[in-house]
Amino acid sequence: MRQRGQFLVLLVLIVEIGYAQYKKTDWEERDTWMNVPKIFKLAEIEEGNAVADVGCHEGYLTMHLAQKVGESGKVYAVDVREDRLEKLDEYIKNRKLENIKTIVGDYDNPKLPNKALDVVVVMDTYHEMNDYMKILDHIKNALKPGGRIVIIEKLKKHMLNTSRAEQTEAHTLSLKYVKKELQKAGFSISKEIKDFGKWKNETDKTIWVLVGTKNN
Repeated sequence: MRQRGQFLVLLVLIVEIGYAQYKKTDWEERDTWMNVPKIFKLAEIEEGNAVADVGCHEGYLTMHLAQKVGESGKVYAVDVREDRLEKLDEYIKNRKLENIKTIVGDYDNPKLPNKALDVVVVMDTYHEMNDYMKILDHIKNALKPGGRIVIIEKLKKHMLNTSRAEQTEAHTLSLKYVKKELQKAGFSISKEIKDFGKWKNETDKTIWVLVGTKNN
């Protein structure tokens, strides 16, 4: 019985590590359903900006950000898993990019520079954060006056009208919970999109976007 339990744990870990959205081989396909240019427009990301990708995985959004902010900008790519960042470091080296810095974050602290960032993006990661209020406080401290946080998540249809705990257990999250949390953390909601398309083109998973501006 114990061996069977250990096998199931190992199987779950293998599935998690191999999950498609993390893999570079799926980046091109992801561009077909993830409207990155529109995200950048909503976030008002411009050339020369200092930005962060918190929960960067292998760097899908990081690479888009690096291209957008250009050589005069800076991207801080944060993840708690070193194996993901090692792969991202390889991609950075192969592409000879000098405007990306990878950071091994803690589960309650992304370790971002203080008052240095124009925008912080948290995509499909916020629902995994247990200490989300503490992390929001760190992000707020990392933003310049008037800086913005962009949270992008997916809500699974069958989890609508369930509790926050039930949703995060199912790896999903509703906009209504995060909106309150951002406001409590000292952000003003500047943009709110309840339907930003379908995650992986799956009709039961609706992408939503919140943009919060740091209160002075």
